[in-house]
Amino acid sequence: MGHTTILSLAFFILAFVAFAGARPASFLQDFRITWAGTHIKQLQGGSAIQLMLDPSSGCGFASNKQYHYGRVSMKIKLIPGDSAGTVTAFYMNSDTDAVRDELDFEFLGNRSGQPYTVQTNIYAHGKGDREQRVNLWFDPAADYHTYTILWNHYHVVFSVDDVPIRVYKNNEGRGIPYPKAQPMGVYSTLWEGDDWATRGGLEKIDWNKAPFYAYYKDFDIEGCAVPGPANCASNPNNWWEGAAYRQLSPEQARKYRWVRANHMIYDYCTDKPRYPVPPPECLAGI
Repeated sequence: MGHTTILSLAFFILAFVAFAGARPASFLQDFRITWAGTHIKQLQGGSAIQLMLDPSSGCGFASNKQYHYGRVSMKIKLIPGDSAGTVTAFYMNSDTDAVRDELDFEFLGNRSGQPYTVQTNIYAHGKGDREQRVNLWFDPAADYHTYTILWNHYHVVFSVDDVPIRVYKNNEGRGIPYPKAQPMGVYSTLWEGDDWATRGGLEKIDWNKAPFYAYYKDFDIEGCAVPGPANCASNPNNWWEGAAYRQLSPEQARKYRWVRANHMIYDYCTDKPRYPVPPPECLAGI
């Protein structure tokens, strides 16, 4: 192989890594602190961070770029013990006021000994109110677990340790909104939500237990960065658009049914008082 060919190949590899979105070497390579920097501490040389909530403030961070399709994941260790009233969020957001797209993980704190609840929600074309809640089948404060959002032309999949807990299919052909027109940034926050988070607001934060800490590491964003190549989002050769990512595998589908049968505690699709007529995406099969 000639010298010129080797240089061209090296350039291609570097360009591909930058284009597809590589694993960051540190938190600040891909993220910035958005509020209360005094409450965010870098650990392990910046490869992990600690978020803190106390009576004075919560905190948050966001990706330096927005992305249009792809997969984002983080390993998170949630607040241990009595975390009632706290909300630890990991989500994607278009950062647009009028017509918002958003994909939410919200981890709702608990009283000691009770299961942690994860709420997912989806905004498409400015419309949200698509909440589902699942009780986690492990203690998410005892160790790190991986939380992932896959977003492509076919569906949005929320996963916990590679177990799908939520699927929202692209049913635009049936007139159902799907988030596709806008890129989204990656965000996380730790904040007080005791007016609704735990048992509908019945359980309040015990500030005697403060400060509360959540931990993050292994930040992984792979997607079409914006600004970036204009044709990236429509490229069918992006790995996250591949056949293996267009629908759940039989094993994933089995795990998904297991979660919904054994750990789902709320689904807006079956909330008759709220929706006497189920929303159209529920009838289309989510």
